[in-house]
Amino acid sequence: MEKIPAQQTSDCVKIVLFGPESTGKTTLAKDLAATFNTQWVPEYMREYLEKKWSDTKEKCTKEDLVPIAIGQMNAENEATRKVNQVLFCDTNLLEIKVYSEYYYDGYCPPEIKNAALDNIYHFYFLTYIDTPWVFDNLRDRPDDRSELFCIFEAELKRLGVPYFTLKGSHSERLHSAIHQIRKLLKQKT
Repeated sequence: MEKIPAQQTSDCVKIVLFGPESTGKTTLAKDLAATFNTQWVPEYMREYLEKKWSDTKEKCTKEDLVPIAIGQMNAENEATRKVNQVLFCDTNLLEIKVYSEYYYDGYCPPEIKNAALDNIYHFYFLTYIDTPWVFDNLRDRPDDRSELFCIFEAELKRLGVPYFTLKGSHSERLHSAIHQIRKLLKQKT
């Protein structure tokens, strides 16, 4: 079995967009990267599962989780080599862990669990569920977003990592995120 790559060290500030499906994480990651003229890491799970769905019309299985985690870390490590002072991650292994445990009755491959806890991020933006749920072939839990939001937030609280909940319209979220990032960057200098 292939091993999940270790997170590449860097002096950049690593920020994760974190939360349930269809809460605007990808749009925010792209817009924040553009605002700060830097890199963002797309959600590899989406790319992987869109190809799987296109090829087989099958959804995610337990066997897909480690290859997804490997792809996510490869993408993050590649972006880390190109980044300026801040890197935006559309997701991370902690999100894969939360989804795995939710979909598979508490099960998460131990290598994902361990890597998720070993990886270091400076800040999380938890995306609230006040955005419209948008259908696509991979999204399947429109009625579970409230429960999932609570699970995501509980995970951040359990780990004691710094986070801020983004609510409101896209422009309100973007403005709030930019404000938080500027404060974070000022503290780092």
